[in-house]
Amino acid sequence: MTRTPLADVACSIARATDLFSDAWTALIMRDVLTGIGRFDELARDLGISRKVLTARLSRLVEEGVLARERYQERPPRERYIATEKGRELYPVLLALMNWGDRWYAGETGPPARIHHLTCDRDTTMVAACAHCGERLTADNTTQLPGPGGRTGPGTEVIGPLIASRAAQQTPDANASNNPPSGPRPPGR
Repeated sequence: MTRTPLADVACSIARATDLFSDAWTALIMRDVLTGIGRFDELARDLGISRKVLTARLSRLVEEGVLARERYQERPPRERYIATEKGRELYPVLLALMNWGDRWYAGETGPPARIHHLTCDRDTTMVAACAHCGERLTADNTTQLPGPGGRTGPGTEVIGPLIASRAAQQTPDANASNNPPSGPRPPGR
């Protein structure tokens, strides 16, 4: 089955999903961010064919999510490490992990825990407002048009819906909804 490319859709979720078109890519990133970076270790851990693993790793390197790092000269050996772009996927994977823990962990509980080294406590990922710290949910947020928004394939219905919300905003509300200055939060 031929997959429809999503890289040109005016939606950051679609563009990110274009890279993560299958579960193997997310699991490769899980392993690399946990400390498994050698090709043979990745293949063994995931039980993935070498051909599929090679293709996924090549794409992740091409996209600047992973980089190859030589760790041995003779014979030459390399491992995969996450770039800054790749490390910024960690909160996304943690959010997916939380969701999976809640809905699919079963009676035995979650298969892994996240331990925060700074405060020495187990924790979970929480998406929070960059301004007030309140937890973000589908009920207390809305999407407004961004500078790169447009209606087209993949946004035929949602594009006009989001655009219509701009007219409902007052000038004061628009000012308070602007993202904070500085680094952009993940997902923006």
